[in-house]
Amino acid sequence: MTKPCIICCAITGSLPTKANNPAVPITVEEQIESTHEAFEAGATIVHAHVRNDDQTPSSDPEKFARLQEGLLKHCPGMIIQFSTGGRSGAGTTRGAMLPLKPDMASLSVGSNNFPTRVYENPPDLVDWLASEMMTYGIKPEIEAFDLSHIIKAKDMMDKGQLKAPPYVQFVMGVKNAMPADRDVFDYYIHTVKRLFGDDAPWCAAGIGAQQIVINEWAVSSGGHARTGLEDNVRIDKNTLAASNAALVKRVVDLCDKYERPVATAAQAREILGL
Repeated sequence: MTKPCIICCAITGSLPTKANNPAVPITVEEQIESTHEAFEAGATIVHAHVRNDDQTPSSDPEKFARLQEGLLKHCPGMIIQFSTGGRSGAGTTRGAMLPLKPDMASLSVGSNNFPTRVYENPPDLVDWLASEMMTYGIKPEIEAFDLSHIIKAKDMMDKGQLKAPPYVQFVMGVKNAMPADRDVFDYYIHTVKRLFGDDAPWCAAGIGAQQIVINEWAVSSGGHARTGLEDNVRIDKNTLAASNAALVKRVVDLCDKYERPVATAAQAREILGL
């Protein structure tokens, strides 16, 4: 298979702290350094959250602006994707950084259960976030925690709320949401191809120990892969990951195994229509 594989690195997230793994980058400066290492290792998308000084999640546009400035300087060409996830704020504060016009932003188009709470994505908020992304020329990454979220993306595309084809990411392994099930994974791929066309790009992310499992399923099936300390702080059950770059290198090894070239930044932009 000669199709280039895009590697996305979710560097920080909203939950992991230094207590979970000292390599988790918290400050903007740490995030820039960690992203640069991941970029050099082969990642061409950075999925970014920002944090407060006490390590709690934030949606502060000023922090996102400083992060974006540093990434543009130190990771030229890398695709910058900001998170609009619900752990960092409520309501429209989740999209407060979108006027910064990053290349991409995450977009969850439906609600689902998380380990201890409901991840709420009400239709009016989803519509507003999609509208803001359209206004600022930002490509959404549809975070599909459930089959219905892929179908919702098709509905939004048909209504002109998303440009065709959407870029869908399957998220599997979140407790109380969709487990890492191979039959479901294969049906997700079938659904994306049926709704958006055989050439529509898609990505997959696995949480915790399922990260490397989903990485391999994605790479071997012609999709793109997400890794990073947001989703998993370990290399294996007994070993903490030394860095985001170490997790990226695992995906690079899978690309070698399945004879897929790692996408350059320019190739990733072409594949995603950026």
